[in-house]
Amino acid sequence: MDAWDDAFGASPDRDPDFGPDDRSGQPPLTMEERAGVLDDLAELEVFRTLLEPTGVKGIVVDCPDCDEEHHVDWALMQANLRQLLDEGQTGRHEPPFDPDPDDYVSWDYASGYADGVAALAEHEEPSGRHGSAGGKHARDD
Repeated sequence: MDAWDDAFGASPDRDPDFGPDDRSGQPPLTMEERAGVLDDLAELEVFRTLLEPTGVKGIVVDCPDCDEEHHVDWALMQANLRQLLDEGQTGRHEPPFDPDPDDYVSWDYASGYADGVAALAEHEEPSGRHGSAGGKHARDD
């Protein structure tokens, strides 16, 4: 708890009504939905491992509620997915202050990047050379 919470007498620990009122009516996720969220968590970890060292700070998400893009850092995206597993929905979170859109990528971009890294690794030999001599590359067309 910080001074802000104490000043207004509200905190998630002391006030059961803290946050959106509609959480109690949210049905639990189906087994298929849970499996999808677990897959997303695993993918997110791969994306973060590959992209964070290149300076990417997180994922950009199109918000259907406000029709704007939200820039969500890696840790917050992971927390959102975990909350979705636990509660069946995510809460509202404060977006980063004045994010640089170049620091965030779409889920599709991150997925394509990870697929490209995996394909490259699959075709490289342990010696660091590319696959068999008869291999065809897109630039050869």
